[in-house]
Amino acid sequence: MLLRTFVFAVALPLLACAGSEARGNETGQQADTVRAAVITEHVLGDSDDPAVWIDAADPGRSLVLGTDKHNTNGGVYVFGLDGKIDRARSVTGLKRVNNVDVAYGLRIGGRTIDIAVATERNRQALRVFALPDMKLIDGGGITVFDGDTLRAPMGIALYKRAADGVIFAIVGGKSGPTSGYLWQYRLEDDGKGGVRGVKVREFGEYSGRKEIEAIAVDNELGYVYYSDEGAGIRKYNANPSSGNQQLAFFGTSGFVEDHEGIAIYKRADKTGYILVSDQQGHRLQVFRREGEPGNPHTHPAIAVIPVSAVETDGVEVVSTPLGSVFTKGLLVMMSTDRTFHYFRWEDIAARIPVRSALR
Repeated sequence: MLLRTFVFAVALPLLACAGSEARGNETGQQADTVRAAVITEHVLGDSDDPAVWIDAADPGRSLVLGTDKHNTNGGVYVFGLDGKIDRARSVTGLKRVNNVDVAYGLRIGGRTIDIAVATERNRQALRVFALPDMKLIDGGGITVFDGDTLRAPMGIALYKRAADGVIFAIVGGKSGPTSGYLWQYRLEDDGKGGVRGVKVREFGEYSGRKEIEAIAVDNELGYVYYSDEGAGIRKYNANPSSGNQQLAFFGTSGFVEDHEGIAIYKRADKTGYILVSDQQGHRLQVFRREGEPGNPHTHPAIAVIPVSAVETDGVEVVSTPLGSVFTKGLLVMMSTDRTFHYFRWEDIAARIPVRSALR
């Protein structure tokens, strides 16, 4: 049985305001580093990846989920917009939880629910939680990669197909072949009030350099992006019936070392930004979501933004106003000190060229 156990640290002080600070720090960050508006309490072991669940009834009560990769007492921590851990909802006692993502409107047992899905790496499984209460509904876990321990699951992104509302999980592992690195599963009612996964395809090229963990899906435009660490960002159709041809391979230069977390800032007119963590550079690289005029699959970098989060793996962003602080959207970045940093979108947008930025 899953245990819920908690070890909580005292919250770091909330920063009075976000924006730049006229000095560097001990991590070698630049003088124009964008500072977080909120820094969360610490997780127990090793913070890795965030997701955001938006409360449609009251966006100010939305939740931030953050994974902890502790080998034996890892889990998914739930934070409020103030950065404090929600003890009642956080789930621990899991084994090396890498990444997490959120999807809205899955049909289960005659009802529609929102879900979070996380990779439990040391059990080669996906864990599915009903939101907002974080109740496990996966029957003990959905095995992926046929249980292959060498391909232990790390990355996860959820795709909701606009045509029929079907939700898929796209999973990346610790290792894999040069073609077909990602496996895609349809999530569906298991007939017992829970969720099962049905494999629908293998796809995705791999350079062979490091691994593929960071994955993000643009539901509205129908694309999936993933970081081929040390090589670049690859783009494919998210719909399995649209084929397995690579659409773009970008960001192949200008990164200090690893390409990591990916997040997509979405505007209603289908423009926006693809944000990628330049991990060892302690910064974000920014690309246009819509591509270039006449070529939606050309994504040159348009900004490089130093941030206070250190050695960031996972990143998430939403454009929905959340509460009184994040009135133009929220960016969440994992930091290697076992925390997650929350940034106001306007402080990030201020570093993007004026002709592109939404402020």
